[in-house]
Amino acid sequence: MQAVMSPDMSATMRCSAAKLPPGISAVLAVLLSSAVVLDSDDQVLTSSPAAREFGLVEDDRLVVGELLALARQVRRDGLPREGEIDMMTNRFNGRATSFAVRVAPLGPEVGDGGLILLLAEDQTESRRVDEVRRDFVANISHELKTPVGALALLAETVEEAADDPEAVLRFAGRMRQEAARLTDLVQDLIMLSRIQAAEPVPDPRPVLLDEVVAEAVDRCRMRATARGISLEVTGEPRLTILGDEDLLVTALRNLLENAIAYSPDKTRVLVSTRAVSNWTTEVSVTDEGIGIPERDRERIFERFYRVDPARSRATGGTGLGLAIVKHVTAAHGGNVTVWSREGAGSTFTLRLPLRPGRAVPSSTEDGSTDQPTRRGHATAQSAREAVT
Repeated sequence: MQAVMSPDMSATMRCSAAKLPPGISAVLAVLLSSAVVLDSDDQVLTSSPAAREFGLVEDDRLVVGELLALARQVRRDGLPREGEIDMMTNRFNGRATSFAVRVAPLGPEVGDGGLILLLAEDQTESRRVDEVRRDFVANISHELKTPVGALALLAETVEEAADDPEAVLRFAGRMRQEAARLTDLVQDLIMLSRIQAAEPVPDPRPVLLDEVVAEAVDRCRMRATARGISLEVTGEPRLTILGDEDLLVTALRNLLENAIAYSPDKTRVLVSTRAVSNWTTEVSVTDEGIGIPERDRERIFERFYRVDPARSRATGGTGLGLAIVKHVTAAHGGNVTVWSREGAGSTFTLRLPLRPGRAVPSSTEDGSTDQPTRRGHATAQSAREAVT
């Protein structure tokens, strides 16, 4: 009785299935990794969908020269081989993909003999995770070493200056600053450890954005006033989301602290809120600061990444603020975007889901929905005009 194959399974067949034992094609058809069976003429008998999606197989041919050469070596000496290859693939729009490859003979008793099984496992993501982990360990070691080393040096200096009360007081003040810097770093690391798993907020509750904005602005008011920077708030009242108020305040505070740190004295930082639909709201923070170079915008949410390392350390930041913003927003089912122009400032926008039934889109005077023309920046621009 002839077996009935699904369209997907039959699409992976390019030669007589009689050469393969029953079930091999079915197994390969459901594999997530790239798998290919070659006959003695290097024709593809069957392959997994992933092998075609990555572009390893076209029609009945294996089109990657390195893999074909490896298969021929295995056929000649009968010894399995392993290796790694990097190649441009179809799946990620031409970006390089790294594969861990294993090639082995199926044995003379399988089919007509001379069959080769090739498995290629995409390890691009695991490599990226390993790189992130290595970078994190290197960065955290450096960031911890700086304040710890400074504290040790200051303590030694205080001992030597025991007979000079003024020097002791001066160095003790410096020790407090370094201890505070170390405390901030540890607290930020604890915060990241809570939220970086990309899991939803475990116990979401109704949160008024008005209260989140008011608390975040209040925490940053003293720092802004010391530099003559005014903090302005505008937007729609009574917008409610489901989430964790403390986490949201922390995220918005980090954006405000960044805006203050990178703005000239006697400028303005704007915080604006609005509903852009029945389901979504935006919270934007706009500054008139130095802006972010285009080459850095994709990386600014990475842990410890700094556009200007010298300036960032001078401001006392830990380098984790924007990473926390990203993870907090993701934990609330939203995302964060940035618009920036060098010399003209930046706008960071938190896009968050509204609590169902608690808000409607804002409307213009003619009754049409006020949709953003440039995410976040349009909201902040209207806020800028409202307070000038």
